[in-house]
Amino acid sequence: MRDVAIVGAGPAGAVLAARLARAGLDVLLIERSPTWRWHAGGVFSSPAAVDALRRSGLDTGTIQRVTRPIPAMRLETPGGAVIRLTYGADSGGAPAVGFDRSALDPALVSMARGAGATVLTGVTVQGVDLGSGRCRPRATLHLLGVRSPDTIVEARIVVGADGAGSRVARAAKVARIVRLPPRIGITYHVPDVRGDAAADARMQILDDGYVGIAPVPGGRVNVGIVLGRSWAPALAAKGAAAVASRVVTGFRPTDQDDVGWATAPTCDHLAGAAPLGVRVTRRAGAGWFLVGDAAGFLDPFTGEGLHRALVSTGFAAPAIIAAVRRPESAARAAAAYDRAMRRRFAAKDAVSWLVQVFLARPMLFEYAARRLATRPDVRATMGLVMGDLIPATRGLDPRFLAALLAP
Repeated sequence: MRDVAIVGAGPAGAVLAARLARAGLDVLLIERSPTWRWHAGGVFSSPAAVDALRRSGLDTGTIQRVTRPIPAMRLETPGGAVIRLTYGADSGGAPAVGFDRSALDPALVSMARGAGATVLTGVTVQGVDLGSGRCRPRATLHLLGVRSPDTIVEARIVVGADGAGSRVARAAKVARIVRLPPRIGITYHVPDVRGDAAADARMQILDDGYVGIAPVPGGRVNVGIVLGRSWAPALAAKGAAAVASRVVTGFRPTDQDDVGWATAPTCDHLAGAAPLGVRVTRRAGAGWFLVGDAAGFLDPFTGEGLHRALVSTGFAAPAIIAAVRRPESAARAAAAYDRAMRRRFAAKDAVSWLVQVFLARPMLFEYAARRLATRPDVRATMGLVMGDLIPATRGLDPRFLAALLAP
């Protein structure tokens, strides 16, 4: 019997485990991968994610080691418009960063272990029974890969931090389909001929997709490609590697970006992700919580998935502590967490949907991009909204939209 069992030891699961263990709860953190390996995930973030990591308890030295400063994100359209988003760095704020996930993720797991959480790696959660009624108020997890004859774990609270397709979300019957066109993500790293020098990240809009690059520590660049439905035949016929090579071959070079995208060797395997969007009807209920991507996300275009994941742990931790220590208030604690997440991200989700509307209409997106490129104040506000550095309601203000779209 455990107070809390967390499924998934990514950033959300590991940070939540550390927060709960520091509060004195008996926490079990379960990860199916025996060791860290690259899989599709966010590496670019505004300074908001760095602040959230600092609040989670990760020490300054580790944060410096796992981040590479990025002066700006350059958004480039097919029509030639260039929008340079600095996320407040050009007015004295901290810069955006690229994360070395191969260093960040293990560091967060080590933090959880050091806080007192029990960590199981190489263990798959095959089944989740959330229980119901007075006779079965506790969740039951069925595990595969534990070096013990006992493969059953019971917990007062089970947390899904297992990303898209969360087993906990499915057990709670809250997972839903996102109403966005189907897309697939492909990510990998290549060497950076500039070493670890500061360099802009870039995002180029494609026909039915986009490709982003972000410098990360260790003299590497992360390449992230998102492709829509029209690319499905090519992916099926030629495979992800061939399509990725085709996409990066068309990446326009700049004076500051001389990485040979077409010929650069990959530093790791290509990792895919689909679907690129998760929707849930609720993020918590009797005996269960969802954090990170399992709690819902839209599209990586607007970024800040890592920041949202870390914020979710800050909201979830006090609610879970209350639910464990005062079982009679568990339902209220779960509802409070769900409301807090909705309030925090409702406006940002609306902005993300609005961006998707523009992306689906290339002429409209080009129109807006050209106005952002020539209107510094509007561009600065958009960067701060996208980076979760000011309330997203600013991006929905009619006065802002008028300033953006006026001829």
